[in-house]
Amino acid sequence: MKKNRICELFGIEKPIIQGGMVWCSGWRLASAVSNAGGLGLLGAGSMHPETLVEHIHKMNEATSKPWGINVPLMYPEIDRLMDIIIDEGVKIVFTSAGSPKKFTARLHEAGIKVAHVVSSSLFARKCEDAGVDAIVAEGFEAGGHNGREETTTFTLIPQVRKATSLPLIAAGGIGSGQAILAAEALGAEGVQIGTLFALAAESSASDEYKRMCTSLNEGDTMLCLKKISPTRLVKNALYNKVAEAEAAGADADTLRAIMGKAASKRGIFEGDVENGEIEIGQIASAIKSIDTVADIFARLDQEYNERLSKIETYARKD
Repeated sequence: MKKNRICELFGIEKPIIQGGMVWCSGWRLASAVSNAGGLGLLGAGSMHPETLVEHIHKMNEATSKPWGINVPLMYPEIDRLMDIIIDEGVKIVFTSAGSPKKFTARLHEAGIKVAHVVSSSLFARKCEDAGVDAIVAEGFEAGGHNGREETTTFTLIPQVRKATSLPLIAAGGIGSGQAILAAEALGAEGVQIGTLFALAAESSASDEYKRMCTSLNEGDTMLCLKKISPTRLVKNALYNKVAEAEAAGADADTLRAIMGKAASKRGIFEGDVENGEIEIGQIASAIKSIDTVADIFARLDQEYNERLSKIETYARKD
């Protein structure tokens, strides 16, 4: 993987960004990714403000490399969170689940680089209008919350590339060096990887969650909860209740009642893999082991270079 605009923008060696996933992306995972040459992100969406401050301080102790924070704009104490990020001198913020216009200017005034996650070329253009520094285009293969368009990553990337000249990061279903190369071929300059890192040894997710997700087969995740916020979940006991209710025409309030309080924490962090919310991407069915971040980076490099070499060989034959 060669250095490009994404590497230059964030000061990283490899154009690989770790998703800021709830209950997975603590300081151990994020610092390991940054130390490996990518961009580690703390997942602020599952942290109380005081917890985020603790993780920021631990990040500063664990790495001297660039790192950032992923902030869902639906966060209930979003103004307080942004105050903390600015006061603590964070340099990179990835925002999602809201309008990029709300905080981009303020973050720029504090010297912070901003990337925003979108699921369509329409919202990519809105990001450019808002002045963000980079765009993450995420297809619906991704785990967790997804766009309502249900556009796949490799359909989305070339359309977003046509819609904007900003540095572009592909997300959703990226779990191999071959996929990184394919995303680049479609116009992306970097990738954001969630599932592969959610199941890494350094992830703060529970062992039960990791074991379940590394045992999945194709088709074991589905997009549901569309009346609330489209979310990709593993088919477990909780999912079955949701699916049955959705088939019967349940409204949003009924679905929220079925999910209960702190469903993602129950499933991902506490390890209740039957009654908790198990968010993971489709690519989980291809992941069968729990590896360290260093090993994951080494494998991605090897796969990327081997596939690139084969493509170059084909080109020379022509």
